[in-house]
Amino acid sequence: MRKPMKLSIIIPTYNEEKYLPQLLESIHRQNFDNYEVIVADAGSKDSTRDIAKKYGCKIVKGGIPSVGRNRGAEVAQGEFLLFLDSDVILTDGYIKNALEEFEEYELGIAITQIAPLSDKTFDKLTHDFANFFMRNVESIKPHGAGCYGILTRKTLHEEVDGFDENLDFGEDTDYIEKIASISSFKVLRTPRLFVSTRRIDEEGRKNLAIKYAKSTLYHFTGRKISADELNYNFGHCENKRILYGVCGEGMGHAIRSAVVIEYLLKKNDVVIFASDRAYQYLSDKFDDVYEIEGFNTVYEFNQVNNTKTFINNIKDLPLDLGYNLRLMYSVAKASKPQLIISDFEFYSNILSKILRIPLISLDNMHVMTQCEIEVFNEYLSDRIRAKGVVRSFIQRPNKYLITSFYFPPVKNPNKVKMFPPILRDNVLKLKPVEGNHILVYQTTDSNFELLKLLKEFDDEFIIYGFHKNKRDANLLFKDFNEDEFFEDLASARAVITNGGFTLISEALYLEKPILSIPVKKQFEQILNAIYLRRLEYGEFHEDPDKNDIKEFLERLDFYRNNIKTRFKHDENQSIFQELDEILSNIC
Repeated sequence: MRKPMKLSIIIPTYNEEKYLPQLLESIHRQNFDNYEVIVADAGSKDSTRDIAKKYGCKIVKGGIPSVGRNRGAEVAQGEFLLFLDSDVILTDGYIKNALEEFEEYELGIAITQIAPLSDKTFDKLTHDFANFFMRNVESIKPHGAGCYGILTRKTLHEEVDGFDENLDFGEDTDYIEKIASISSFKVLRTPRLFVSTRRIDEEGRKNLAIKYAKSTLYHFTGRKISADELNYNFGHCENKRILYGVCGEGMGHAIRSAVVIEYLLKKNDVVIFASDRAYQYLSDKFDDVYEIEGFNTVYEFNQVNNTKTFINNIKDLPLDLGYNLRLMYSVAKASKPQLIISDFEFYSNILSKILRIPLISLDNMHVMTQCEIEVFNEYLSDRIRAKGVVRSFIQRPNKYLITSFYFPPVKNPNKVKMFPPILRDNVLKLKPVEGNHILVYQTTDSNFELLKLLKEFDDEFIIYGFHKNKRDANLLFKDFNEDEFFEDLASARAVITNGGFTLISEALYLEKPILSIPVKKQFEQILNAIYLRRLEYGEFHEDPDKNDIKEFLERLDFYRNNIKTRFKHDENQSIFQELDEILSNIC
């Protein structure tokens, strides 16, 4: 005669292919075999269900944790129910020890103690304190969470009608309290669970500690609190909610962000904040774009005027700060973002701290602060000034995603990842040909000395950035038109530009040698120009003369060959994959 099923293990899941195999393997290794495993899956898009099938699990339709646990319990055949999160690992002998202690004390419900899957001293101390706290309040206020493992009897589960599916936070503590009120509760002393620290890593130790402290206070005073009130999210949502902040200085931030936002919108909801030209550009492409005030650099005679830049921005800061944060806060409270991404946008960085929402920095600027870069001593003061600005704009994000055409050593690989430049689809579709003209692009219309030099050559120069359509001898000026610009870029022999990251990246993708004339005292442009020359993709001159331009044009074949053999691009796939990975873990 077949003996009755002793234990049903119920595991709610959503996109858990990374963690579920470790849990199922640890169950398989137990010195106990009278059990079944039920996976309540909330519509995973990855291989979670395939993994569950491979291990012989029953699979039922799940939802948020309370729904998944109840659906699992409905089909459970075991006398006892063990509810586990999908990112825990059972220690050896866990099931046998848990059931023996549970039956010895004739318990109705219990949780086990936990240990972090982390070598960090802070994590070990906090988990030890959590165990100590749970043990010492077990007789005063039965309390717990899904990560501790919840062991109960099926008859009691049915008697209290299972988990309250109307609660989106604290449903596990509510469940423990209901069963403890009609039976007995204990924190089991022998068995232990290894628990993942992924949520701690994603949200930050301080943020998560505050949320759990607040939830514990509410439970101990008999009040309920919602996930929205805590800004706490589960991995069971279809679309993630993202707030995206974009710097309005120049067009590079807006162009890069548009590519990323277009990709994110395929599976997620995105609200966008941008200033100046970035707002104009993005609001023509997307809905839910809000205009904020931003910072602007003052240029005079192809050089940054630091004094005027500081004065202009500081006088507007008090009003801009109040207006921007009121707008962004009100929109964020309505849209409830789960992640903030900032492309060097100052106010979204502040908002992430106010609302305690994870922040991702995605730009090219942080190569200055997060990488070991080498520059000449003459640019030391520009470098110090630029690093100060970069650090003040974005403080302590959860991750830095840096796009670059050069890859210096990263200071903190655990927090910083580098990727090739993000390119527009229009650029990726272009086929480079070698025409007769040189494309010239300047972001300021004050570099008249360059125009005088170019007129001394017989070559054809097509010039953008001077806001006019006019021919002057061998200089053909064109007002900006995106389609025409791409055509001229793809068919150019070479490119003469400042040190702007976007055009340099696009030119390199199209195998165009580059003469960079960076704006003076604009360290980001200077740095791009330095590495452009260091990689032998082109030349760097702050004040080129006729001979500099002549030598550049004579070496185009050399530079072009270097670009073809050394510059690599993956059509944005690696950065998209990284964003998918981040988003899969926040909900």
